[in-house]
Amino acid sequence: MADIFHLFPINAGIETVYKNISTPVGLNNWWTKNCEGKPFTGEIYQLHFGNQYQWQGMVTKHEINCAFELTIIKADADWLDSKVGFLLNANNQFTQVDFYHTGWKENNAHYKTSNYCWAMYLRILKRFSEFGETIKYDDRLNA
Repeated sequence: MADIFHLFPINAGIETVYKNISTPVGLNNWWTKNCEGKPFTGEIYQLHFGNQYQWQGMVTKHEINCAFELTIIKADADWLDSKVGFLLNANNQFTQVDFYHTGWKENNAHYKTSNYCWAMYLRILKRFSEFGETIKYDDRLNA
């Protein structure tokens, strides 16, 4: 099994960061093209990344301003049953983000590409949380 981990600070309050990782409005500004769902344990998020990528994630961890996790229940085979999550810690004027995407079945090309893409998307999360900077969905991996 292979896992992805990223640890980084965001110069924004924990409430802002939590909203940006756990709500459809927040997720649409840095990750999804269109997202629907409610940040409550057991809820299903509709994660739209374009016509060929209509995925779903179930909220399996939800602690306000502390943790948010989705278990992927509809997606490409490599993502099925994997967990995408965030652990947050307030540290003076910034929020420490401990990101993980665990449960990959193998260290294949899709895993390696996704690891790169997560770094890019998390940078956009950081910029959005700190400065309100938005990037059109189709341009995000080129930013």
